[in-house]
Amino acid sequence: MLLELRDINKSFGEKKVLEGVSFCAEGGKAFGLLGRNGAGKTTAIRILMNVFPANGGEVLLDGRPIEYEKVGIGYLPEERGLYPKKIIIDQLVYFAQLKGMTRRDAVKAIDFWLDRLGMTEYRGKRLDTLSKGNQQKIQLITALAHDPKIVILDEPFSGLDPVNAMLLKDVVKEEIGRGKIVLFSSHQMSYIEEFCDSIAIINSGHVVLHGDLRDIKRNYVRDRLIVRTEYPEKIKADFGESCTDAENGALMIRLAGADEKSAVMKRIAENYDIDEIKVFEPSLNDIFVEYAGDAAKEDKA
Repeated sequence: MLLELRDINKSFGEKKVLEGVSFCAEGGKAFGLLGRNGAGKTTAIRILMNVFPANGGEVLLDGRPIEYEKVGIGYLPEERGLYPKKIIIDQLVYFAQLKGMTRRDAVKAIDFWLDRLGMTEYRGKRLDTLSKGNQQKIQLITALAHDPKIVILDEPFSGLDPVNAMLLKDVVKEEIGRGKIVLFSSHQMSYIEEFCDSIAIINSGHVVLHGDLRDIKRNYVRDRLIVRTEYPEKIKADFGESCTDAENGALMIRLAGADEKSAVMKRIAENYDIDEIKVFEPSLNDIFVEYAGDAAKEDKA
């Protein structure tokens, strides 16, 4: 499957929220939709889900306008939308039926997911008796019980402890492995970097970066080295201003050009006691700050 937003425009009154937004996400892969608060991510997701129409542009699945009555979409919102005073099984069945399932099929699917997420003992309890993390897992069931082809996860790891975060990671990997389109929206860059093959960054209603994350990283000029050593002072003295402190106690050495990296790496390895040396690649957090930060907004203006 290939999901594509093509040249999407959206305005509310005089305010332009999205202008020419285009990106695509493939089945069997995770896609990260990134941007600061107010950048237009939520509007793009709502158009994708047919909550409201775009003023222009198309949402396509495999090259054709998406048929929402045939394509299930599962959505885990950042702001939770369940009923705190209602019994868990009752409202889960209710939401599954709203998405076209029979009551029998809904109960079967929900019991599977309650067991998969270690939540069977809460089946007959009220939602407000659960911890925040367990409420998050119940919300996740509403997104997955009807076996959607497209899964949209907005800040999915919010409120989860490390054990439950690992469980959710396993579930997401299983859904990706089944060929589904999984779209992440999150400010937790480490999770996006772990899961997503490709990303799009929205800034002020425009897509400012879109593509395969590995390719994006490799397209950066490879003119810096990261060196880890127990004896940094001699390297600092020898390399002078081109050597600075990096994160986690490492050193960063800036080269005069990318073509010098092999020679400098060999020189360092032969002349200093080092534990690690590698070419610096920006993290997704570095990339996000560059394309979504205030300086990027000023450049666009």
